[in-house]
Amino acid sequence: MAKLHLIKLSVGTESVETLSEWQQVVIARNRAAGFGPVATHVTRMWPRREAELLAGGSIYWVIKGVVLARQRLLGLQERIDAEGVRRCALVLEPVLIRTAPQPRRAFQGWRYLKPEDAPRDLPEGAAGDDALPADLHAALANLGVL
Repeated sequence: MAKLHLIKLSVGTESVETLSEWQQVVIARNRAAGFGPVATHVTRMWPRREAELLAGGSIYWVIKGVVLARQRLLGLQERIDAEGVRRCALVLEPVLIRTAPQPRRAFQGWRYLKPEDAPRDLPEGAAGDDALPADLHAALANLGVL
């Protein structure tokens, strides 16, 4: 079975570090709610292509208009919200893997992402203090400089 990814805006996130900090809060909430110490992202819709996503897929995070990181998808869990509506919790590997910056226009929800369209992983430790801020990278990419 072919692998498939998701791409999602990380609304309100300023950097990969703030995304990681937020996910630590989510892990603590999941633990307190009895779901265990897992990183999740709850979405409104259940992906129809579940098998392809779980065949090694990841969720790619768009931060301030640029894909900067990904997390491997480990599973999907049903969650029922306060109004009794079924939701999908994307169970994520807690490790954020930095990717080569790739500008993306804003969109709602999540989208499927083909492996050939996904940005490459950066070598571990490659994204340090000398990396361009996401908003500057997006602006330069929109101008065609990067």
